[in-house]
Formats: sequence, C-alpha cells, structure tokens
Amino acid sequence: MANSYIEYDFTVTPLQPAVEILIAQLAEVGFESFVETETGLQAYIQKEEWTDSVLKDVSILNSEEFTFQHSHSEIKQINWNEAWEQNFSPITVDDTCAVRAPFHKSFDVPYEIIISPKMSFGTGHHETTFMMLQYILEDDFTKKKVLDMGCGTTVLGIMAERKGAAEVMAVDIDDWCVENSEENIQLNNCKNITVKQGDAGVLPTNPKYDIILANINKNILLQDIPVYARCLNDTGVIYFSGFYKDDLEDIKEVCNKVGLQYVGNKQRNDWIAAKFVTLAV
Repeated sequence: MANSYIEYDFTVTPLQPAVEILIAQLAEVGFESFVETETGLQAYIQKEEWTDSVLKDVSILNSEEFTFQHSHSEIKQINWNEAWEQNFSPITVDDTCAVRAPFHKSFDVPYEIIISPKMSFGTGHHETTFMMLQYILEDDFTKKKVLDMGCGTTVLGIMAERKGAAEVMAVDIDDWCVENSEENIQLNNCKNITVKQGDAGVLPTNPKYDIILANINKNILLQDIPVYARCLNDTGVIYFSGFYKDDLEDIKEVCNKVGLQYVGNKQRNDWIAAKFVTLAV
C-alpha cells in the first residue's frame, strides 16, 4: 500500500540562499524529499510523521531577511521517478566528476556516478555534497578504509570506491536512505560498499578508518565527533560538512579536544566543508 504524504508548497523571496537553508532545516524535522520550483520549494513528509506543529523548529521561517508563504495538502501517491525526471538535472564537479540519474545521457568525464535520488538527500546539487565530492577528487583513496557517515544516497561512498577505496561503510539512520543507497550501489556496480542503518552507536569500536566523510548537520556533528575520532586511525583524515560558516569555530573547538587538527575548508555560499587530520603524537 502506498504511503500518504503531506506536501508543503513554499513561496520564498528572495530564493537564495533561503531555499537551501530551508531544505536543510526541513530535513532535520522529518521532511524526506524536496523539489525546487521557480517560486520556492515543494517539500514532502510522510503523513504518519506529520503534526500540525512540524514547522515550529524551522527557524528560517522567522527570519527577517526572507519572506515565506506556504500551504499544505495531503496527497495519496507520488510518482517519485516522474517528479525527479522533471526537476533533477545532472551536475559536474570541476569537469572531473558527473552525477546523473539513470534517465540522463552519459558524460565523458573521468568519474561518473548514477544516482536514483528518490527521497534521499545527496545528489551533488547541495553545496555541502558538492564540496565533499571536490575533497574526494583531491585526496588519495587508494586501498583506504572509508566511513561515509550520514550517507543519504551514498554518492560520497560511491565516489570513494571510484577513487580506489578498498572498503567503504555507509551509515544512515533512515531506512529509506539505506534502501536507496543499496539501489545506487547496484546501479554503479560497486563491490566494496556495505550499508548499515543507524547512528554513531552502530560504529565498530575496534576497526579503524583511514578516511571519514561526515556530511550531517551541526548538532549531530558536535555530538558525535568524539566517536568519529575514536574510529580514525593514527594517520587518518576526516571531512565534515553540513554546517554554516558561522559554525566552523564550534566544530574546530570540539575537534581540538579530541585530537583532530584543522587543515582547511571550502565554502560555497554560506556552507562549509572542512578537513581535519589526526594530531601527531
């Protein structure tokens, strides 16, 4: 039986960066899929997860910098493939990596990733995913053991395997992300990726990762950075994203307490991706 969804139709002025921030905050309160429109955003949440106060913690709606109008209605079924075909365009990262859906034509680039996005976050369009892909393209993943935390579509884990990773563990708390990740792994003929449902509590205590990719939100990162640090080997590298430039100092502070040294960061609009390494002892 198909799930019923509540569709919110937001009109946003000005569109950017308000729509990007709105997507991130709606995802934190349970919205599963987003379609950007010419006037704003359509956002979807399963009816069983919805309450009439679902927007109370979406702080950007109270911002004086932007104007929001919205309405919502229940819809019985959604043809997600049709919705994404109408709204999901392929992207390229530094003319080296292309991220496309199965219905797009192939790209002549060194790395190509096929993503069936459905309701999962992580198609490369968002600034945070884009920057994390840039970092992966820059780094050496040959024979590395990698953790893709908060994997969404597992686009980052797939790119890590493309770059030569020997083993990738992809973890997400949402079952629909796990299902979508497994589909994308098959679409890309990946052999070295394992998907696990859960949060930082499911991470193994003994195995050590060479590289950790964590594109989540600030609050989860601040809570779980100590766990990630314990999972990183003595010469490990960790990349964080999913937060704004004003949050970088908070991330640095927690990392420093657990032996992670800041190397540098990328910025697109107000979003940050940052690189840390294990402190030498």
